[in-house]
Amino acid sequence: MYVLGIDLGTSSVKVSVVEIATARVVVTVQYPETERTIIAPENGWAEQAPTQWWKDVQQAILKAHATQKYYPKDIMAIGIAYQMHGLVMIDKNHQALRNSIIWCDSRAVGIGDAAFQALGEAYCLNHLLNSPGNFTAAKLAWVKQQEPELFRQIYQLLLPGDYIALQLTGQTTTTVSALSEGVFWDFKAQRISKNLMQYFGFSEEYIPSIQPVFGEHGTLLADVADQLQLLPGIPVSYKAGDQPNNALSLNVSEPGEFAATAGTSGVIYGVTDQLIYDQQSRINSFAHVNYTTDLQRIGVLLCINGTGILNSWLRKVTGAAISFAFMNQLAAKIPAGCEGLLMLPFGNGAERILQNKTLQAHITLIDLNKHGTAHLYRAAQEGIAFAFRYGLNIMRENNLLPGIIRAGKANMFLSDVFADVFVQNTGVPLHLYNNDGSVGAAMGAAIGVGAYASIREAMQHQQAVAVILPDKHKMEYYTQVYHRWEALLDEKLNITHPSL
Repeated sequence: MYVLGIDLGTSSVKVSVVEIATARVVVTVQYPETERTIIAPENGWAEQAPTQWWKDVQQAILKAHATQKYYPKDIMAIGIAYQMHGLVMIDKNHQALRNSIIWCDSRAVGIGDAAFQALGEAYCLNHLLNSPGNFTAAKLAWVKQQEPELFRQIYQLLLPGDYIALQLTGQTTTTVSALSEGVFWDFKAQRISKNLMQYFGFSEEYIPSIQPVFGEHGTLLADVADQLQLLPGIPVSYKAGDQPNNALSLNVSEPGEFAATAGTSGVIYGVTDQLIYDQQSRINSFAHVNYTTDLQRIGVLLCINGTGILNSWLRKVTGAAISFAFMNQLAAKIPAGCEGLLMLPFGNGAERILQNKTLQAHITLIDLNKHGTAHLYRAAQEGIAFAFRYGLNIMRENNLLPGIIRAGKANMFLSDVFADVFVQNTGVPLHLYNNDGSVGAAMGAAIGVGAYASIREAMQHQQAVAVILPDKHKMEYYTQVYHRWEALLDEKLNITHPSL
């Protein structure tokens, strides 16, 4: 028997099928092969069409079946991972009312900041663990202000994964983890935040039925099952945001364990049993996949919007035919420090670690007689690693101290340059695994139907494929380069550090 995992990303959908008895990944596919675009009607906006997500999910599932490596009707459950913080509004006929306002959209920053002050910083941080900032609740408030006709048609509010589950099952559900990532959840009261809902003028009727992350989120409709060649009635038994799901896939579920990703955005994600929050909401705290009222497991998330998207942009502007692997090879030929070239990667909307400032990306200290495209590739990877160091310093200020960081050998971590610069800047050993978000979603589905008794049991066969350790001399050198990078960042932020 098998389980199927769906990973709804920003640029594509991935689907994996996993054999339950052995935890063997039978197949992993991606659809489409080229990156889906982000719709940006205005500067700082970022949208995608939920109907396109659903089309891509269907095509990805059928593409997996086409490999003929398993019998589709032997799949017993489905799990879903999805891009976090997106807003999907549906009407009473379960139709999406507009494009989804996705995670990197910046239009609601001012609304969230005003709510932070009006609700009170102490309340927001102690109860919500975050400022409403630029999260789903603030995005919904923007719709209420700017698109009142659409707002009046709302039947329910969904996150991206809730929408995909709806298409599969015809049922709407959500989770505490999802509500917390939208900043709707009051951790002290253990319920939807009355204060926030009243302040924004939202009805609690907008919120679907709240179910456990590992639990039934509806069963597969007969017509959808027929279309997707699956067995009708199998459950969607797991649903989680991409970063909690990535942590699950890396066996990161207990206090003191840390995961990282470096895809379109970059994340370090640590688990704690404390209701931790950052006073300036530069890092954010959400309910982890194994959070319960009796067993607090909080995922603290450091997010850098401008990560792999910078690498992707460089690929486009320097030659669309170039592969990322070839870019990595060229970057490796350039010496550490990139012969003075510096790059800030913050060109993908408001950055939380910069207190929701939209800084944009910057390339500086270009020597026209020395620097070429290979320098750009390395400077981007070093700049992204420096941004991780900057963010990890914030986590450390909040007593989150990783001993090791686990990551999938994917996306930016496929680059030996990036992986090494990441380690030498953070000073933390990096353990790389052959994991994938869609595989994590499949394993979550298996846990959700009781095929495994625990996360630990499900992930017991994991082995690191590479371990990268800090090197004293490299760390000392990169610290010098980092300080130059940080001085550039401070200049752009109009910040000065007398010590520098």
